[in-house]
Amino acid sequence: MSDRSIIDWPAWTDSPPGRYVLEWEQAQLDRVVSDVFGYHALQLGLPQLDTLRENRMPCRGLVLDAASGSSAPYSLPRGPMPGPVHSLPERHAPAGRSTVWCDLLDLPFEAQSVDLIVMPHTLEFTSDPHRLLREAERVLMPEGQLIILGFNSLSLWGARQSLGKVTGRPFVPAQHDLIAFTRLKDWIKLLGFDLERGRFGCYRPPLVSDQWLARYAFMEAAGDRWWPIFGASYMVTAIKRVRGMRLVGPLKVKKPVLAAGLAPAATPNTRNHSK
Repeated sequence: MSDRSIIDWPAWTDSPPGRYVLEWEQAQLDRVVSDVFGYHALQLGLPQLDTLRENRMPCRGLVLDAASGSSAPYSLPRGPMPGPVHSLPERHAPAGRSTVWCDLLDLPFEAQSVDLIVMPHTLEFTSDPHRLLREAERVLMPEGQLIILGFNSLSLWGARQSLGKVTGRPFVPAQHDLIAFTRLKDWIKLLGFDLERGRFGCYRPPLVSDQWLARYAFMEAAGDRWWPIFGASYMVTAIKRVRGMRLVGPLKVKKPVLAAGLAPAATPNTRNHSK
């Protein structure tokens, strides 16, 4: 496998390690997003992975980074997702979805207008991951969910990636250093998110052939039990909290209850009756 096939997403996802990682991530996403409800859901980047496949929200969109595009914010109507800013080949947008080309660091959506955002390895390809997370927090509604997938720097794959950066032969596609799971947790907590769950997977060594990856299939169960935090890939699910907000139901007015043994005082009769 050439260097280009390693660092280029479309080619890498067709390689044995790429298919191995995406298969695990797709299975995790299918289970998680099926239980997230609302009206608007967005996937930021990586069209090779259909993160919203099992989600049942009526308006689901794919947002892709572009050098140019409309940056004017627009609202998400109670209807189909807005049409694409630029035309896109059909293979990039699953049937029934809309695609938006824009600057991911300046999302063209109103504040608090999206119920679910999924970022599959998006942070590893942006020049400013902090700003991208702030944008996600801005457009998410209170109690909205954020799902992040990334490569784990504290893994065999992360070690090979670090060595590959030095030798000029990176193993996984990423424009910048991999983001450690612990660092990501700190970032999302600073933005007011509550971490709901974290999941690691892909415990086989960083190998480049299906044959060798298959030989180490036994490491999946062993890694999940004995060294779970050293999986090659992770998925983080967080919920946006708005401090001071309290959801209440309809106000019920209760009638005063008298203590046992007490009766209401008799109304005094102001008229004197004489015989």
